[in-house]
Amino acid sequence: MDITVIGEGAVLAAPDILRLHAGVEVRRASAADSFTAVRAAAARLADALRQAGIAAEDVRTVELSLGPEYETYPKVAAYRAAQGVEVVVRDLTRADRVIDTVAGVGEEARLNGVAFELSSPADVLREARTRAFRDAAAKATQYAELAGRPLGRVVSVSEDVKGGPQPLMTLAAAAADTSASISPGRQTLTVTVEVGYDFA
Repeated sequence: MDITVIGEGAVLAAPDILRLHAGVEVRRASAADSFTAVRAAAARLADALRQAGIAAEDVRTVELSLGPEYETYPKVAAYRAAQGVEVVVRDLTRADRVIDTVAGVGEEARLNGVAFELSSPADVLREARTRAFRDAAAKATQYAELAGRPLGRVVSVSEDVKGGPQPLMTLAAAAADTSASISPGRQTLTVTVEVGYDFA
């Protein structure tokens, strides 16, 4: 006979990385003009990020699109082209500056939101696992006492981790308040373990 219990451990930690989702977007009368314009705007964005101190390996292209927008199908009103990037900001004290840099690229600039995360979550997860396992052990001990049986050895363990990058409101919404500053707050990492015990 055995018993299976669920334990949970949660740890609060301060994120130290910002992922900024940004890009450029244009509309032109022809597909060729639209694509040429968006590539030029993307080059200006890349240069601006480089001047803001963002390393090339911390900028990743996540979108490249080109397509028609219809006034009334099949009449084409314009061609929309967009190029999006994910920018990793490793120094949060520079986050506002980087965001301002993107916005300063021009009318083609787009700010699509941010997410915070931990660069090294291993220590936090280790503490969460310890708390979760102790929680499970306490529950199993109580059930064994209630059943009048000695608790035996652990026969199975499985875990589920919750947490990770935390999205913030889109920057389009934040732009309404020019005094708004990006704040990472704290992030909860939770480990849930399912532990099976023998009844001795």
